[in-house]
This record gives sequence, structure tokens and C-alpha cells, in this order.
Amino acid sequence: MTVHFIGAGPGAPDLLTLRGRDLIAACPVCLYAGSLVPEGVLAHCPPGARIVNTAPLSLDEIIAEIAAAHADGKDVARLHSGDLAIWSAMGEQLRRLRALAIPYTVTPGVPSFSAAAAALETELTLPGLAQSVVLTRTPGRASAMPEGEQLAAFAATGAVLAIHLSIHLLGKVVAELTPHYGADCPVAIVWRASWPDQRIVRGTLATLDAAVGTEMERTALILVGKTLGAADFAESRLYAADYDRRYRPLGADPRFPEAS
Repeated sequence: MTVHFIGAGPGAPDLLTLRGRDLIAACPVCLYAGSLVPEGVLAHCPPGARIVNTAPLSLDEIIAEIAAAHADGKDVARLHSGDLAIWSAMGEQLRRLRALAIPYTVTPGVPSFSAAAAALETELTLPGLAQSVVLTRTPGRASAMPEGEQLAAFAATGAVLAIHLSIHLLGKVVAELTPHYGADCPVAIVWRASWPDQRIVRGTLATLDAAVGTEMERTALILVGKTLGAADFAESRLYAADYDRRYRPLGADPRFPEAS
């Protein structure tokens, strides 16, 4: 028996990985975070599977469901939205499973910031503008921010910020970032990225607050940075005609002669 933790993606059922799909289809028990995982993903569950929405359950109750499946020798598909590496609460579950000697695997999923960037048709890292993306959030009731992990500190680097779980504090976010990025810095908010009711609002730090409606809450992602919608940026050297690289050696003395 194995518990398969699966990143179910940002919302669109067809943004599930093939590995995730196949694991779901092979598991007679499925635990899913119903507040964010779309029901379309559950269509891959086998007939007769026990399907449990964990949204109203405590951690103890979730582990009890897994322990019961373990006792019955039934594999479990444990679905979380997006990717499991960030804000999934997977870590505390894995700690419990290790203590119980219950085996598990982890399958990554498409993260929400990737889906948001795709919706914006934007590369977040453009030469000369930004080469770093910071995934962060503001403090919340469930998790405080460690000392030093403040928006202003990240903003001072000039990196693109992907700010999660913070739409309810938009005014505070704008106030903290404006001194570092400037009032004319491009901003985009993507609400429910990849879902059928996805909505995008673009603006600047100066105009954004007035452009956001009251319905954009919880699952909205705030993206801030100079690369959003930028047209004036340098081309990378990667595909330059005179760039000597491993798969296209140039000149009499190429850098990677063994590839020529």
C-alpha cells in the first residue's frame, strides 16, 4: 500500500500530468482538497473508488482515512491543487506518515504561477529586465511569515514577484511595493488561473487597486514586475547566430569541440 501525493494542477482538469492521471486511475481511495481541486480531475478515479473531500477535515481525520486505507491494503491518491512544493500542507502529512511507517510518493503538478503566466502570455524572466521570480505571500492566520521574508525585502531585488494568498490585502501590497518598483510598474492579477471563469486584470501599482472587483478573492495571484507585457528588452544570447554553444559549435576553436 502506498499513498501517492499528487499535484492536481491549477484548475483545468487537462493540466494534470500523465503520471498523476495514471496514479489516480490505479488508486481505490482518493482524498482531495475539494475547495480547490476541480471535480473533473476525479473523473479519472476507478469505478467504485472511495472519494473523500478533505476540505472539512482536520489533519487527524485525514491521517485516520489514510491509516484505514493502509490497514485495508488500498493505495491512496492524495490530491492537492497546484504543485505540492509550496503551501500544500503536504509536509505535515508526510511527517505523520513517516511516524506510522506508511509509504508514500510525490508527483509534482503545474503550479498556479505558471498557469497565470501562460494566461498572460508572458515570459516572466526577460534579459535585462528580470532573471528571478520570487514566490511569496503575506502573513495569514494559517501561517505567519518568518522574520526577513517581507515584501519590501524581496522588492528591493527588482525580481518579479508572484504573490499568493494576498488579494484581500491588495492595498497593503501596493503600499509596500510602490517605493521599490515605482507607481508605473506593471502588475497583473489572475483570478482562478486556467478555470473556465478565469479573469485577468492588468494595470500598474498606481491603478490596480481601483481596477479590482470585490469578487476577486482567495484564488487570485498578484504578479508584479517589469517583464509583464514588456516589449522593449534585449534578446538572449542563446539563439544568437554568433553564439558558440554545445549543440552548435562555431569557429576554428569552438568551446565544446567534442560536440562538433
